Amino acid sequence: MNNSELLKKLVSIRREIHKNPELGNREFKTASLIEKTLKTLRISFTRVTPTGIVAILGNRSSGCVALRADMDALPLTERTGKNYKSGTPGVMHACGHDAHV
Repeated sequence: MNNSELLKKLVSIRREIHKNPELGNREFKTASLIEKTLKTLRISFTRVTPTGIVAILGNRSSGCVALRADMDALPLTERTGKNYKSGTPGVMHACGHDAHV
């Protein structure tokens, strides 16, 4: 996959998450999308809570870096008019968590 294709795929995933926001501890669809994407990329992962996922990148013997990616949305109504705006009334990604994922 070249850089242009990768960028297109990442934007698509981010917009899918943005259109389908879920409040904290209720991110079931988001977690499923993450799992599907990690499987496609052949990245090892484990569900640690009903909505929490830990993915392992690289080789554990060479050290470790932890990255945290929040995926919860906020109880706000989106009024952006974007074609990828929230489809969930009263819930939106207003603080960038859709991009963190």
